[in-house]
Amino acid sequence: MPPLCLRGLGRFALDLQLTLVNYYRMARKQPGVTPDLDLDLDLVHQAIACLGRLADAFRRRREQLALSVGLSDGQWGVLEEISREHFMPSMFAKTRDSSAAAVSKTLRQLLDKDLVSVTLSRSDGRQRDYILTAKGKRIMQTLREERELAIEKIWLRLDPRLLKSFVTFGTQLSDHLEKYGET
Repeated sequence: MPPLCLRGLGRFALDLQLTLVNYYRMARKQPGVTPDLDLDLDLVHQAIACLGRLADAFRRRREQLALSVGLSDGQWGVLEEISREHFMPSMFAKTRDSSAAAVSKTLRQLLDKDLVSVTLSRSDGRQRDYILTAKGKRIMQTLREERELAIEKIWLRLDPRLLKSFVTFGTQLSDHLEKYGET
């Protein structure tokens, strides 16, 4: 299963919250469910709300960064993938739960903004090679610098023990969610 992208994370957190809330409402009506579950259930709801808030904050910040350089979040995602080389629009569409037509439209927008250029592939004439222009490289550099600044001003100021706990918890939660999604 591909890792959750930030754009879908907020929607995913809300879906998860609604699923769990509805599940536990039904479970509490079952015989044998103890009142102690209410205390744990409240904590679970707080954690899910926190995850939703965090996902929303990441999404909003990413949109702000993209707008600061004249891009949409979707355009930034495509530009970022092109900067890693070996960009294939169809594969990108599959991993981002998007359509090939939507990715094609975004590529046209990036071409119109002179952020990428396209040529026929030398190794396979049916394929196209996408590369960043000088302007596209400057925009990507600006975005990288902004992200590094956010890491410095936010993440590096947090207690390392809390970060380790967050990573452990986040990994466990992701593992459980991915396993649950496979069933």
